[in-house]
Amino acid sequence: MSVLTKKIQSSAEQIQKDIMRAKKPSLQLPVRSLQNVQYNRRRGFFALGQKRKARTLTVNTVKTFAQTLKMIATSKTLVDTQEIATKREMYYISKNWGEARFLEQDESDTIMEDVEAFFLVNREQLGFIPEEKGGDVAGRLVIKDTDPNTGKVLRIDCTKFGSGAYSVPISVEELGFETKAKFILAIETAGMFQRLVKHRFWAKHNCVLVSLGGVPTRACRRFIRRLSDTCKLPVYAFMDGDPYGYCNIYRTLKVGSGNAAHINEFFCVPKAKFLGVTPQDILDYKLPTHPLKEVDIKRARDALKNDPFVRSHPPWQKALEHMLEMGVRVEQQAFAAHGLNHVLEVYLPEKLKKTGLFLP
Repeated sequence: MSVLTKKIQSSAEQIQKDIMRAKKPSLQLPVRSLQNVQYNRRRGFFALGQKRKARTLTVNTVKTFAQTLKMIATSKTLVDTQEIATKREMYYISKNWGEARFLEQDESDTIMEDVEAFFLVNREQLGFIPEEKGGDVAGRLVIKDTDPNTGKVLRIDCTKFGSGAYSVPISVEELGFETKAKFILAIETAGMFQRLVKHRFWAKHNCVLVSLGGVPTRACRRFIRRLSDTCKLPVYAFMDGDPYGYCNIYRTLKVGSGNAAHINEFFCVPKAKFLGVTPQDILDYKLPTHPLKEVDIKRARDALKNDPFVRSHPPWQKALEHMLEMGVRVEQQAFAAHGLNHVLEVYLPEKLKKTGLFLP
């Protein structure tokens, strides 16, 4: 019996004992929010705080409590049988739970996250997998995987995909890496990633390119983290110059999120640095911009006031304040105003000469 199975069984037995003693059963769940994280620059990630919330069986909570127990029971079956279920499949599985069924997938996803936080594991260990892909990779890297049918080691050369790229799998724990690259360039948008792949930016600058596709999936973050740690490679992030790119996408990549504080230690990249696009880049490279929206202004002000990461790094405070003063945001694609390949021929080479000046 696995350690996780033992934890599930022990929790179920405790609930049964409480019921048999006519005591209200209860689950102590960690509060998953920025208000319950601790950020230490030395550790480099958002760690879970001490705040807890009790999910107790009452008349008002009977459905949520039942859903939580059914989710845990399904997880035990998946773990015991070495099976998997996507988040969407889990939503449909609940249709057989009678009155405890989920009406929307958002409900199912929230309970799943509560269960993973309760056991302090990631959902993949519970047998639940995401629908989305993990990200794309191209460049100076050989990935060593295993053929599930023969057990043979597969060597996947990320320079051999032509105009395409290697797709990061759902689980990356068993992958091995061989590379002589100098750094990893994590890119927010798929379009910019494709431009750099098309022109073999990775060959000229001896690097590994990773497409984040917006807020990076857990698999993508874990892939970058393992590759960086294993091969001692620095990670540079190339994002849109807006509060969402700064405070959601980059922040999640580097230190994690409040919602996933129980697993941030493994699914973030503390050594990542922010290459751009910065507010100063807008001025230095004369980039076309868009006015900040109300949601942008709110996000930036909230980060300055409440985000433990931003509050711990004066350079980020200065960057966000500069953006608010300018009142504009900028996209990665804005460099096209100076020519389609200006970004890879001028901007990135110039920025890569000044890595010591990158935002933390």
